[in-house]
Amino acid sequence: MTAPTLITAADTARLLGPAGAADALAGALRDGLDPETAPHRTALAVPGGELLLMPAATRSWAGVKIAGVAPGNAARGLPRITGSYLLLDGVTLTPVALLDGAALTALRTPAVSALAVGRLAPPGPLRAVFFGTGPQAYGHLDAVLAVRPLSALTVVGRRPEAAEQLAAYARKQGVPDARTGEPGAVAGADLVVCCTTAREPLFDGRLARPGATVVAVGSHEPDARELDTGLVARSAVYVEARSAALREAGDLLVPLAEGAIGPDHVAGTLADLVSGEAGRQEGCPQVFKSVGMAWEDLAVAVALYLATRANSET
Repeated sequence: MTAPTLITAADTARLLGPAGAADALAGALRDGLDPETAPHRTALAVPGGELLLMPAATRSWAGVKIAGVAPGNAARGLPRITGSYLLLDGVTLTPVALLDGAALTALRTPAVSALAVGRLAPPGPLRAVFFGTGPQAYGHLDAVLAVRPLSALTVVGRRPEAAEQLAAYARKQGVPDARTGEPGAVAGADLVVCCTTAREPLFDGRLARPGATVVAVGSHEPDARELDTGLVARSAVYVEARSAALREAGDLLVPLAEGAIGPDHVAGTLADLVSGEAGRQEGCPQVFKSVGMAWEDLAVAVALYLATRANSET
């Protein structure tokens, strides 16, 4: 049996950008994949943090991500998210590729958000506010720029030097007005992106304009959230899958427990946005809440593997 192809973090960055990853996700949905029936994420508390097991399968492919979430790694100068992804042939279940799990996550999560932003954000250049300065913030900046130009960016972070580094990166990517700032900048934003480890709301939701699009990706825990109840209650809310969101998304589950919203508050799913069955609603903020799902890892892993094969044949 041939050894699985090794796809490193460097390979991932070289082979597939956020636009290509978003295309792979949209293609999977158009081919009939139903996220509502996707396997649940299994989480195991371990001494170093949390171990996540995320399997998925289609007729042609199967795969599983084993990811570690180690909160203490930042102090060690190590990534908070670790792990590996094993891709298998869907018929024989023969392993065909082993991928860097952290690099895969860093690519697919922003790509999911880009799919939503491309369909929910207003047309034209956007004024954006980003909460967070880690790998997901950089990935989301690249992904957003793949679907919309930014006229301005305000970076809000706990560490001023890290916020300035992201702002400087944005300027190099062609964002003309990129600077650090405070949560109050949300009041002037067309797009707000939250990719933090926060467990409590990051800003006063009343500041979000009726036409703003708000993306929250930082948590998949029922008791952690980045958005407050008031914002969620007055927004049109979109998710990857209703089943996953109502199981894992604290941004929705906390308002639900408070009685501020009902289970039917979700306006649509990512599949609805891709198919055109749902879209931007006027007169209220648009919220996209992502928890991360195993089918997304599989779709992007397959695209990376196919790109590796095509690259080796040229």
